Amino acid sequence: MAGIPRKAVILMVGAFAKAVTTLLNNASVRNADTLLRLVRSRPPGVPLITVSNHMSTLDDPLLWGFKGFPITNSKLARWVLAAEDICFRNSLYSYFFRQGKCIPITRGAGIYQDHMNEALQRLSNGEWIMVEILIKACREQLHTFPEGKVNQEIAPIRRLKWGTASLIVRAPVTPIVLPIVHRGFQEVMPENYRSGRRPRFPLRNKNIDIIVGEPIEFDIAKLSRTATSMSHSLSFPAFGWPKLTRYELDEAAQKCLYMTISDQIRTAMQVLLSQTR
Repeated sequence: MAGIPRKAVILMVGAFAKAVTTLLNNASVRNADTLLRLVRSRPPGVPLITVSNHMSTLDDPLLWGFKGFPITNSKLARWVLAAEDICFRNSLYSYFFRQGKCIPITRGAGIYQDHMNEALQRLSNGEWIMVEILIKACREQLHTFPEGKVNQEIAPIRRLKWGTASLIVRAPVTPIVLPIVHRGFQEVMPENYRSGRRPRFPLRNKNIDIIVGEPIEFDIAKLSRTATSMSHSLSFPAFGWPKLTRYELDEAAQKCLYMTISDQIRTAMQVLLSQTR
């Protein structure tokens, strides 16, 4: 499902994002050159995963609407994981979001659901996948995949679920991971604008702050050995995960590995979040 329809959807959505983020609002981006370099000129065959916080229903695509980003280029556009029950609830939505390079994810189906195989295939082709993390109040945990409702409070990042880490580990070529944190889109598209509803159209004259972090590169072989050693002294509930033969990881070792990778990403994002204005 590529060709002219995909180019048309990416062009239309990209133009909308440029208008809202760059023309109607005030966006500042720090370290944009790192993102642009990795999107345009990664080593051949090396995939990219960008991980960002999720503050509004329009974070994607508005996040990519800043000046200088090639958002209307369908070949460079990201693939994004999207909730199946929201973005793929009928044939029209499914067609549109598929053309917009969205991969359906079934919430609650776990990291070994069939849809994750499509994400892994995109990574094996050296492509770019975006993952959004929903930051909830401190007493709650984070959700690696987008959810239907959005909590727009700025809160410390706590524990991440393991979907992103599993993609990093299971990809044939270990992806470059780039953390991105933003603030301001929750004011452009507030959840409780009037009568507890979102506005019909994005608001204007808001300040948007985007911080691109530094790339994180993981030595999976080394981390796997450490995780295997750690798993001997820890106890986890069993979910029936298959063994990862590439690194000889049983379920307990996988959980230790995913926990380690998730914690490193969380720490990097928390540092960025503390720098937002």
